Amino acid sequence: MEARQPADWEQFAASFSSLAKNVEEVVQGKEPEVRLALVALVAEGNLLIEDVPGVGKTMLAKSIARSIDCSFRRIQFTPDLLPTDVTGVNVYNQERGDFEFKPGAVFANIVLADEINRASPKTQSALLESMEERQVTVDGETYQLGTPFMVIATQNPIEHEGTYPLPEAQLDRFMMRLSLGYPSAESEAAILATHGVVSSLGEIEPVTDALGLSQLIEMARGVFVADAIRGYIVSLAEASRRHPELYLGASPRASIMLLRASRALAASGGRDFITPDDVKTLVGPILSHRLIVSADAAMNGRTSESILTELLNEVAVPVRGKT
Repeated sequence: MEARQPADWEQFAASFSSLAKNVEEVVQGKEPEVRLALVALVAEGNLLIEDVPGVGKTMLAKSIARSIDCSFRRIQFTPDLLPTDVTGVNVYNQERGDFEFKPGAVFANIVLADEINRASPKTQSALLESMEERQVTVDGETYQLGTPFMVIATQNPIEHEGTYPLPEAQLDRFMMRLSLGYPSAESEAAILATHGVVSSLGEIEPVTDALGLSQLIEMARGVFVADAIRGYIVSLAEASRRHPELYLGASPRASIMLLRASRALAASGGRDFITPDDVKTLVGPILSHRLIVSADAAMNGRTSESILTELLNEVAVPVRGKT
């Protein structure tokens, strides 16, 4: 691959920061979470935002979409939502005398799956192919989705009435799981000042388009990865699979997601190479929802987050100069 000039990476960082600042005009006081969400976008991953009501889950998704001049569709997941509402359906055209395909809501650059755990497992699974392969198959015919493509799903972790927990196969398709949490007192006061009369969501303008975002995605793929960094990611994954308190460790897909997101995170900082700190920053958001803690460990108060913290302390970090 042809070497890129340093100015290219500086421009990448500037474009990424412009996107982040635009989103932060709406989602205030959550700079780390906003940047992680955009890292998932540039790394061609899907995002699951899991938190209590009213902290800005949907607002984050909509502000990301508003910051990019591209197609956006929102799917409100409900128990009566059908898989064909998501993927599309073949409808008989009486004038032409044959069937024609009517695309579903998933045919957009950014798709917001709001309250995804309210839909039945059959409807949830309608997203699996699009999330992994960027395509939709209906009645044996395959339709390619556009670039960029991202599913941003939200769910409430404390409400169980009328919900269907996401299975492991679905969770594994999400590159990251984020939690916004409550804002600080200062941030909440700023939110009241800006959102107290009207929402600032309608005031922000796009700072890039689908083509510009596609260029960032392509550029992030060119970030250099040393052999030692690849080995570090594999060591973390293997350590999770061997941990006695984990029933299920990180999958190979999780390792791939961690590598791709690390590339995007490095590029967002204007670098053309990954450091161990990039990997460490992303281990929690990318691996925690993929691990299953054993029943005994869970009864003792153990969580996937606490176990990941232990693994980061135990697995040897690559030393500079070794590749």
